[in-house]
Amino acid sequence: MKRRTFLRTTGLASLGLALRSTFAEGASRPPRILLRSSWQTVNIGDIAHTPGVLRILRDHLPEAEVTLWPSYIDNGVDELLLTEFPKLKIAKRGSPELKQAFQECDFLLHGSGASIVAERDLIQWDKETGKPYGIYGITFPRKTSTSTSARSEAAMQKSVEVLNKAAFVYFRDGKSLELAQSLGAKSPVMEFGPDGAFACDLRDADRAEAFLKQNNLEEGKFLCCIPRLRYTPYWTIKENAKFDEAKHARNEEMKEHDHAPLRDAIVEVIKQTDLKVLVCPEDRTQMAVGKEMIYDKLPAEVLDRVVWRPDYWLTGEAVSVYIRSAGLFGNEMHSPIMCIGHGVPAVVCRWEEQTTKGYMWEDIGLGQWLFDHDSPKDQSRIVPTVLDIAQNPEKAKAMAAQAKAFVEKRQLATMQTLKKALA
Repeated sequence: MKRRTFLRTTGLASLGLALRSTFAEGASRPPRILLRSSWQTVNIGDIAHTPGVLRILRDHLPEAEVTLWPSYIDNGVDELLLTEFPKLKIAKRGSPELKQAFQECDFLLHGSGASIVAERDLIQWDKETGKPYGIYGITFPRKTSTSTSARSEAAMQKSVEVLNKAAFVYFRDGKSLELAQSLGAKSPVMEFGPDGAFACDLRDADRAEAFLKQNNLEEGKFLCCIPRLRYTPYWTIKENAKFDEAKHARNEEMKEHDHAPLRDAIVEVIKQTDLKVLVCPEDRTQMAVGKEMIYDKLPAEVLDRVVWRPDYWLTGEAVSVYIRSAGLFGNEMHSPIMCIGHGVPAVVCRWEEQTTKGYMWEDIGLGQWLFDHDSPKDQSRIVPTVLDIAQNPEKAKAMAAQAKAFVEKRQLATMQTLKKALA
């Protein structure tokens, strides 16, 4: 489903209605929402889902009391969340707080993710409480991004049953919506709904400014570039992750193919503009990838204007760097999402092994900034597009701002739906 279709079918003209009214007429207490999110902390995009949705809830349903049911909030993420959202309650799996949340919360909201990540938990909630749930900004794939084979038809139909019982389902890309519909999904509300990470506004200005100063990067005078392998090699960063020969072989086969256009773009930006380029990570595996596949393979004459970041960062510092940049390009998804959420131009490159999440760029009006590495035609357009963003910053910012405005209208629509479900 294309962006103009979303605009036509979702009644955006009526969405100026205020959402800050009380939970329901005569309600004796505010609504209580259990947010199932926070899938992992080794990726700043997975971290960003939760503060993004929390910000949307805070902005549009400020009276709601929210409890987070996380998978992981380690590595300092819990402190980040509680600093930004001091009223947030956290209920970890197996805790008395989670048992209490099942008793007291009115609604379970499944946060953004690469699939119905917590499908079993939605089933548990439905079975034990009989209370409603909704699904917010997910991709619905036949094959997950961590798998080398498609899910069985039985597994897909089980997921469809979970969708059917939801009060609403918001898909973060139109192709996921089309797939769900083709399989018979019939939730009362099934529409495009942006990934929650678009609203992530965590900041760490002090760290960001110190990093930029240390590396002689001036605000508005650099682009960010993010590397990525076809399959994230979790076995290099997670103790319980087993080495996968098939995934490793595919990574080795395609890593030059998938990074050569990024290097070419860096060279042309440096040759034809006065900008610098920062090679930075979205997850803990990508510092090494950036060093091997980008920095070490660049011509010596451009290296004085290229910065390679050797260590991982958390979402607040990353966002604070991105908003000081002239734009971002690379092989990742959520750093571009966070950029567009702040009006910063961002290019997305994808490939066949990924889910359909990248197609959200078409859904929000940025199809010309979406490229498929498996298409020679698309690959040939990466360098000129990145160069155009570098050479025409005002035009690029206007495109990003238009996409941001569309995303915000959809966020407002989703909260109108949630308000109705709560009432």
